[in-house]
Amino acid sequence: MTAISAVDLAGPIPNNVGLAEKPELARRLGWFGAEFRKWWFDCGPAGIRDNEVYLRTPVGVDAGGWAQYGFVPLSQYRWGVFQAPATPGRVALFGDIAGRPVWQTLPDEHRAYVRKLLVTQGDTEPGSVEQSRRLALTAPSLYDLRNLLQFSVEEGRHLWAMVHLLFEHFGAEGRDAAEGLLARRSGSGDSPRILEAFNNPIEDWLSFFMWCFLADRDGKYQLLSVSESAFDPLARSTRFMLTEEAHHMFIGEDGLRRVIQRTIDLMREHDTDDVAPHGGINLATIQRYFNFWAPRIYDLFGNDESPRAADAFFAGIKGRVHESNYDDHRRLDGAVTVERRVPERDGEFVAVQVPMKDALNGVMRQAYLDEVTMLMGRWNKLLARAGAGPQLRLPSQRFNRNFGVYAGQRFAPQGEHLDEAAFEARRAEWLPTAADRTRLDAIMQPVRDRGAIAGWLAAPARGINSMPALDFDYVRL
Repeated sequence: MTAISAVDLAGPIPNNVGLAEKPELARRLGWFGAEFRKWWFDCGPAGIRDNEVYLRTPVGVDAGGWAQYGFVPLSQYRWGVFQAPATPGRVALFGDIAGRPVWQTLPDEHRAYVRKLLVTQGDTEPGSVEQSRRLALTAPSLYDLRNLLQFSVEEGRHLWAMVHLLFEHFGAEGRDAAEGLLARRSGSGDSPRILEAFNNPIEDWLSFFMWCFLADRDGKYQLLSVSESAFDPLARSTRFMLTEEAHHMFIGEDGLRRVIQRTIDLMREHDTDDVAPHGGINLATIQRYFNFWAPRIYDLFGNDESPRAADAFFAGIKGRVHESNYDDHRRLDGAVTVERRVPERDGEFVAVQVPMKDALNGVMRQAYLDEVTMLMGRWNKLLARAGAGPQLRLPSQRFNRNFGVYAGQRFAPQGEHLDEAAFEARRAEWLPTAADRTRLDAIMQPVRDRGAIAGWLAAPARGINSMPALDFDYVRL
């Protein structure tokens, strides 16, 4: 094992990127670590600081044993820098440079694009922590509180991953970018996070589960698209990040399953579709929250047609999800269908066929939608077996968009065009209302006793790392 891939857990910053042989890089990251902790204590999970938490912590990069579990005082958590092992002789997979050796140093002509990519990805990580920081005060069980804290420390570590690349490959520019990553704040009027979705507060656990299910799955797709990049340090960093991202998506998917299962149980117990008076969350409320959050995530994929995405592909920097599964890695002549707005005709769109290379964002979004729809089908099977309905559905890609070809237009969740008056007349049917938020606030009271859980969601099927699901002090309060 080379020095660059050996894991150093004894140094000031746990890493496998050879910081012991790179004193200037280590010094920069040491500065960032001090500034990061200031940010963490200001913006990290509210009400939890010195408590011991049962967390997984990276101790290696091998798939079979990359993490260990144990109690860690949250204020003493050690964030580190890890990359997946290098592949000897690796060559570029896609684009105009396919077949050539991958880069360890970034070519000058790609610096501006990659710097923006790193900053944008890096900005999402602290944004997620800031959005959800107050949820620690209303956790429905110690198990769920622990999962929130695991999510938060790993989002923080993903920020470290991007800052490491900025420092090592961009010098003074990288430090300026790192300062900006810690200076911006989710929802700030003066200095908001870069992407609009990360400026929406996550004020309840239903929204948090949806965020992890929808937004962290988008994160998976974004990371996968650069995990086979010709810029090898980026590819290796994101491949390791993906090992942690899987649990974040599980938090969302299984959390929503538990909410839906509890709603079904209450519907059976009280023989009613309206479980709100009995401390549950109605299916109609769950659907409205999907209708709110899904369009925010659709926007993260960008415009379906994007010359910049095509340029990044042909440069070998950012490919398609699971690029290695495709046959053609160079020309992308296959056709895909996109919608374009008809000029001067409000609400009218025309479907056109374009070369795949011109619609890579749309290709990625569609793959994402297919996966999410498949996963939601599992919940709908639960509802069908229980004789409960209606089924839960993703809204149309046209609905309530703030970015892209559909922005500024009004559509129903099914996709039909509406005027403003018709949309407003049914807003309360389609999107969360003040009454929804008031009801969620009322039932989402903290449950911090060992073995206990709030009444609006079912217990988890299993615990963390073979521990009991509920009868375990995941957070020592």
